[in-house]
Amino acid sequence: MKEKALVLFDGECNLCNSSVQFIIKRDRQAYFTFASMQSEAGASRMARYGLPQNINSFVLIEYDTAFTKSDAALRICRQLSGAWKLLLVFSMIPKPIRDYLYSIIAKNRYKWFGKRDSCMIPTPEIRSRFLD
Repeated sequence: MKEKALVLFDGECNLCNSSVQFIIKRDRQAYFTFASMQSEAGASRMARYGLPQNINSFVLIEYDTAFTKSDAALRICRQLSGAWKLLLVFSMIPKPIRDYLYSIIAKNRYKWFGKRDSCMIPTPEIRSRFLD
């Protein structure tokens, strides 16, 4: 059985929560599991991989390696059903440029998309894909 990947996300960010829902709908193999960075499971993984608690990126932990920013996003797209794999063409753009663009969105995510008072609560159908 293929080892599952873990997506750590900002549970208070509306864009991040919407991104998690987007991934779940297109992850037919249930390859990804999820934890908010604010949860105990998320915070312990952040510490284990030496990531700052105030990181402006979601994190993908895959094959015992932590990926952030555009690398994380593109690696996630690679696993999704549908035409999302076509976004891998952006891998040809140099990483500093991709990450710069990613950082602009990440820095403004609360202003543009809003912020929640608390982390999302998964529905019973997807609860098993979330770490506590």
